[in-house]
Amino acid sequence: MKFIAIIPARYASTRFPAKPLALLGGKPVIQRVYEQVAGVLDDAVVATDDQRIYDAVKAFGGKVEMTSTSHRSGTDRCWEAYCKQGGRFDVVINVQGDEPFVQASQLEALKRCFDNPSTDIATLVSPFRAGDDWAALENPNSPKVVIDKDHRALYFSRSVIPYLRGKEREEWLKSHTYYKHIGLYAFREQVLGEVTALGQSSLEKAESLEQLRWLENGYRIGVAESTVQTVGIDTPEDLARAEEFLKNHPEFNR
Repeated sequence: MKFIAIIPARYASTRFPAKPLALLGGKPVIQRVYEQVAGVLDDAVVATDDQRIYDAVKAFGGKVEMTSTSHRSGTDRCWEAYCKQGGRFDVVINVQGDEPFVQASQLEALKRCFDNPSTDIATLVSPFRAGDDWAALENPNSPKVVIDKDHRALYFSRSVIPYLRGKEREEWLKSHTYYKHIGLYAFREQVLGEVTALGQSSLEKAESLEQLRWLENGYRIGVAESTVQTVGIDTPEDLARAEEFLKNHPEFNR
């Protein structure tokens, strides 16, 4: 099978404008993301709506496609960029443009999900640790995932699921393995085109989670587990943490 990474990168961001161009260890964030995936998959392309990002990617020798400014989601932007890049691939992996420490093991885990021919979409989860506190588990910005015995997603929620009846909440993490969602997605080529044509679903509107639209429409989401610890960048404060992470992990300085 052939795999391509599409990396959506917008200039406008409420919490951190120009984030893809922010310097991390002397390189733009978007360059670090690109370099992390380009050597692992068959190809990689940045999908942007801004000339400054386009020029920056060209300057470091990366592949980039200019896309519409009106897309509702990164998934839609991925599909436009995929159609424009001209090659044919079996699976398209949507790698967030603010994940400069995405690792090969995570991408390989996604790829393995497609060894199962019934997998339409794949994503990653990471188990909460027994030592995590209730605030970490309850955090609505860290969606939880319930998985079936065949490692497929049953449901995603900003709420804590499942509810453990008869136990004090302080005991929940010690009594059950809860999974947090990691926002990496992989789609079979045809499926990516199909899901971008779907209207918003009721569950998606309720939880503001795009993946619920796919579940409601019957798509099977394979799940792989990863314990890799990375630093995503949503705010300038995250960038400072990423700089510290980079200092302590010289393997990312190539």
